[in-house]
Amino acid sequence: MKKYRNDFLLALATAVFMSAFIYLGAYDITLPLLNSVCALGALGLFLYIPKRAVLIAGFLIGLFWFYWIGYSFKYQGVGYMTPIVTVGFGFIYLLFFAPLALTNKPYIRAILLFGLSFVEPFDWNWMKIELLFVDSYFGIYKYQLAIILTALALPSLVKEQKYKLVPLALLLFALQWHYKQPPLAPLKIKLVQTDVPQEKKWLYSELYPTIAMIFQEIQKARDEKYDVIVLPESVFPLFMNKNPKLQKQLEELSHNIAIVTGTLYRKDGLNYNVTYTFDDGKVQIAKKLVLVPFGEYIPLPKFAQKFINDTFFSGASDFVTAKHPTDIFLKGVKFRNAICYEATCDEVYAGDVKYVIAVSNNAWFIPSIEPTLQRILMKFYARKYGVIIYHSANAAGTGVVF
Repeated sequence: MKKYRNDFLLALATAVFMSAFIYLGAYDITLPLLNSVCALGALGLFLYIPKRAVLIAGFLIGLFWFYWIGYSFKYQGVGYMTPIVTVGFGFIYLLFFAPLALTNKPYIRAILLFGLSFVEPFDWNWMKIELLFVDSYFGIYKYQLAIILTALALPSLVKEQKYKLVPLALLLFALQWHYKQPPLAPLKIKLVQTDVPQEKKWLYSELYPTIAMIFQEIQKARDEKYDVIVLPESVFPLFMNKNPKLQKQLEELSHNIAIVTGTLYRKDGLNYNVTYTFDDGKVQIAKKLVLVPFGEYIPLPKFAQKFINDTFFSGASDFVTAKHPTDIFLKGVKFRNAICYEATCDEVYAGDVKYVIAVSNNAWFIPSIEPTLQRILMKFYARKYGVIIYHSANAAGTGVVF
């Protein structure tokens, strides 16, 4: 019994160290030294804890990182799925980390853990081991992760006790000595955070109050002499191309201020999650490139897609995508479009990208750590690609990320 208890405590410590940076970030606590210690502690424990503890730690990490995913199911009319989805993510990440439990050798585990940093179960890429180092003294690149894992694993191969800790000196080569922030865009940009609860977002009774609120925000930003106003994902809960009068009003307003807003677009029976840009009376439409697994598409074989979509998503996971990333131009400045999840995907950052405008609706998952994890992921990509992200969200998460 004592052995089982010790294994659980080691697994719990591993999961807590692995998740601490997210929960600290949720309270705006960013301590690089503490984050560095926790990150090294989590990876070190994964290399040395017993096999059974590895499996338990994987399960707990799945819960700690992704307990909130099931929250969205209640808005699809299948709220009973919430605890099932939560436990399911625990088992997904038990299996994700399970290869580490095939061996007790730390250097082999280090190789396996580095390999897992390239794996995305069901196209879901929010489990990135490098995120541990975003707000730490260490870098976020693959070579730095490899150095850290090497430094932590090598002591197991050193025979002489007095030299056991010498390999840790390699950690010096994984430090991020200086991060140079890219310059901000040469425009005055207003990022709007709305507060529309998800249960009210699509109600017809809320449509006109929502539209009135949006026009008030635009007027306020114009009065404050902003060049651009950015509104959240699907802030207009309608198909914009089916509402020409509304579109015309926004076109007219855009002679004084550029307007970037999330909405929907329908053509030839297909639905698109889009960003509309109104600038100097002209319209640009940017379609979403990367869909959310199990939210906007089902990452399973064709025979299973329709059944799951109709049974658990009320037919809502039927969006289609753009073929390539879309750039939008505001007052002559180029921005890459990103809608929610895709702002945390490599595909959006392909090519020449300096500035990204990202829009999200985080009301699906409030209250939870989701907006914090999203922000950390955006910071990871901003640093990886050297860009500035202007993020406007419903419920939580609005801000400039770099």
